[in-house]
Amino acid sequence: MSFLWKLPWPQVAALVEQGAAAILPVGSTEAHGPHLPLDTDVSIALGMSIRAMGRLTAAGRPCVVLPPVVYSVTDFAGAFAGSLGVRKETATALLTDVLTGAVRTGFRPVAVANAHLEPAHLETIRAAIAAVKEATGVDVLFPDVTRRRLAERLTDEFRSGACHAGRYETSLVMADDPRFVDDVVRKALPPVPISLVDAIRAGLTDFLQAGGEQAYFGAPAEASAEEGEATFDVLAELLVEAVEGAGR
Repeated sequence: MSFLWKLPWPQVAALVEQGAAAILPVGSTEAHGPHLPLDTDVSIALGMSIRAMGRLTAAGRPCVVLPPVVYSVTDFAGAFAGSLGVRKETATALLTDVLTGAVRTGFRPVAVANAHLEPAHLETIRAAIAAVKEATGVDVLFPDVTRRRLAERLTDEFRSGACHAGRYETSLVMADDPRFVDDVVRKALPPVPISLVDAIRAGLTDFLQAGGEQAYFGAPAEASAEEGEATFDVLAELLVEAVEGAGR
């Protein structure tokens, strides 16, 4: 396993010489219900990146995971304690600089593993990728699970749009590290079957407006580590497919 932040520079140079790919986990620091940690998106993005790296290296494809991005736009969760958002311009600039640095270091390809689904945040990723392309001529890979063809491979709750800190994300955190799930609280939470996708289309701009009084949507009480591991398998495979398909 190669985590860039744990390597001395000569080892990084050697990996580049071997043609290593790089995966950038991207998340946020924001409220995820009363039962999940603020770094839920970061944990999910890192978890999918680590699993993808393992599959790639086992297949003989060198790969490193870059230090995760932990701050982005979190306007929807802004009313809840601990949600630390940055401006859209700041998030775009950070992603652009980090991705450009990875490209100029020589990693090929470079891929984004994203777990934060706020529309403005997704715009920052797309804008950063466009800026990297303009500056370097290199395409950064981004398996965007909000796109229909990829979303169809994920769970029913995810496709419903009622999935912030619900069964989908709670299952992933339970699979990643159940110590950080308040299971007593989780099991007592009633379902909130409100689609954030529909709320966004209706022009709503935060969780409270959308009906998420405790910053969750979906059914966290129905979550399981088994479902989370199965979902991680899919998320990791999407990254592997993107990396293996680059340049074909």
